Amino acid sequence: MAFYNGLFQAIPDYTGLSPAAFFTILGLMIAVYHLVSGMFVGPDDHRKHPAAETQPYVPPEPVQMGDVTEEELRAYDGSDPKKPLLMAIKGQIYDVSMSRMFYGPGGPYALFAGKDASRALALMSFEPKDLTGDIEGLSAYELETLRDWELKFMEKYVKVGQIVKENTSSEDTVNSEKTRGIEEPSKETENIITDSGTIHENGEKIEGIEESKKETEHISKDLGIIDEAEVGKI
Repeated sequence: MAFYNGLFQAIPDYTGLSPAAFFTILGLMIAVYHLVSGMFVGPDDHRKHPAAETQPYVPPEPVQMGDVTEEELRAYDGSDPKKPLLMAIKGQIYDVSMSRMFYGPGGPYALFAGKDASRALALMSFEPKDLTGDIEGLSAYELETLRDWELKFMEKYVKVGQIVKENTSSEDTVNSEKTRGIEEPSKETENIITDSGTIHENGEKIEGIEESKKETEHISKDLGIIDEAEVGKI
């Protein structure tokens, strides 16, 4: 009661109005406010909506990719949200979809996604020229740094494949053709040697060849005699 008595006494002192006039004017101001605001704002906006719950990102289950070329790996850089987010270290491909905030588009390590970033990780470099799996020429300290990264990835992420050279299949085809070409002449040589051995081992064939040679010599001699006789007659 003391509070209300003090309030009613303070209103005339500060406003110069009676308490009844003060509360009447206050009520009219509130009514005018709601009337004017209702002219510009929809009624639904006055309702309190429950705060939308933020759904956590749930990455899909890792899918084994098998052998993947560097060109094929670039398609998994996070630009397509329907595809997994992949990254490679020392030729081994890992699914880093669970860390999309780091390796996905806009993340601090987004340039590593879809590539073998072994050299860049070893050098702690963000230079495009270092985004390669070539680790030749690295120091022992840099190789140790790369090993630490590799162990972290092996512990945290799922390995889903490995990088292969793009011309591996064509090289295998060429090598198989070369091998086949070498084997075929070898077989032909074996057949020739075998046939030759059969002729030498078969005495009848050798005798037949010798008899043919003798008959040819006799025929040549007979022809020579006939020619001499004809010359004598002339």
